Amino acid sequence: MRHLRRTAKLGRTGEHRNAMLANLVCSLIKHRRVTTTLAKAKAARSVAEKMVSLGKSGTLHDRRLAASRLHQEDAVKILFNEIAPAQKDRNGGYTRIVRMLQRQGDAAEMAILEWVDLPATTETTTTSPPAEETKPAEAPAKSEAAEAKT
Repeated sequence: MRHLRRTAKLGRTGEHRNAMLANLVCSLIKHRRVTTTLAKAKAARSVAEKMVSLGKSGTLHDRRLAASRLHQEDAVKILFNEIAPAQKDRNGGYTRIVRMLQRQGDAAEMAILEWVDLPATTETTTTSPPAEETKPAEAPAKSEAAEAKT
């Protein structure tokens, strides 16, 4: 039984899960919105909200704690300089999860994790591999000398 067990394991080891959630929260900080599975969004939400709480106090110790959890200095700077000051009037609930349709490949429940008060950028980040872009093949350009001979 899972009584009093709050951590969602997500089918990964502890180190892998912590690294994945840190990367997901860094993407949320940088892009303001990420599209991922519902289970990952729910797990990343608690990490993101704890990071905003650290950013609101803004001490050097809190900055070092956030850096040790997120492993990306540029994300920590954005968190402490932009996101946390914008959330200073809120007492919690800094993120929202918006459910989406199921993923086509494996029917996983998808969701958007985003900040409540911050405007989203036009870019969205996904945790699934991007679809390959197909470009029409360009015909090799004929040189002027070859065209003159024909």
